[in-house]
Amino acid sequence: MTRINGFIAPSRREGVLGVHSMDTFNMIVPDLKRAEQFYSAFGLIVRDEGNALGLYTEGNDHCWVSLVEGKNKKFNFLSFGVFEDDFEPFRRYVEKQGVKLLDPPSGFENNSFWFRDHDNNLVEIKVAEKTSPNSKAQVSNISVPANVRGAPSRSAARMVHPRRLAHVLLFTRDVHKAIAFYSTVLGLRLSDRSGDGIAFMHGVHGSDHHMIAFAKSNGPGLHHCSWDVESIDQIGLGAKQMLDKGYSKGWGLGRHVLGSNYFHYVRDPWGSYAEYSADIDYISSDHDWAADDHNAEDAHYVWGPTAPDDFIVNYEASE
Repeated sequence: MTRINGFIAPSRREGVLGVHSMDTFNMIVPDLKRAEQFYSAFGLIVRDEGNALGLYTEGNDHCWVSLVEGKNKKFNFLSFGVFEDDFEPFRRYVEKQGVKLLDPPSGFENNSFWFRDHDNNLVEIKVAEKTSPNSKAQVSNISVPANVRGAPSRSAARMVHPRRLAHVLLFTRDVHKAIAFYSTVLGLRLSDRSGDGIAFMHGVHGSDHHMIAFAKSNGPGLHHCSWDVESIDQIGLGAKQMLDKGYSKGWGLGRHVLGSNYFHYVRDPWGSYAEYSADIDYISSDHDWAADDHNAEDAHYVWGPTAPDDFIVNYEASE
């Protein structure tokens, strides 16, 4: 980051074309009311935006997710942000890769460009502020000194509100093709993988260990959206607040190997998950991360309860 007259410029790797952030995503759900109840309980700010719901984090006017109503739950599109001076070079570059540009969907202005990825997912590229962090997110897992009470009383525990959308994990028919497409066309870089089972990708301009990940399935779909919180304590409190609202299905508390983040997943009404995540690895814009191919045992979690039997079932593909 560079400070100029009090303004801190976003982290950037000069001379390299690549998306800097996963700006937002859109999903179709069968029942907006149930979606509002779930994500409000999770700690997000849910706004009625006419024929859609917008998901926001407390104190931030950025819309991380938009939800529209339809017959079946379906991951609809993913939007990435680029720097303003990269926009036209990016458009020309994408076309040179043989990717067909599309008209914007109904209701969207033509101030961005759209195309489909290897799995036919709709992707948008637009000029946007960098929402991927410019440095490793701060955590507050702080021990108190002797003779001081460290924990709040149960009655004084506050509701957990995530700070930002951290990443999404998408199902894909072919992990190898996902890596190839998103690295070649969008400029993302591979962080880690486990054969053809799963892959994690980061942004070249500085981002968490992954802003997007891909897991092998029989079709496309959303596995989970991950939300950054400030501590392990907040993960536990978030799990409790969801359990108190009747959302008992999920997985956690645990710690991942790839990304290193602590986690708790809560299953949404349609079979995908929302994740509370804290203390994920960070890859700076000036660092070349050494990606590795890990065996399955070392690609999932270090510790935690056994994952549910259907944790990696793609319910979108089975509908």
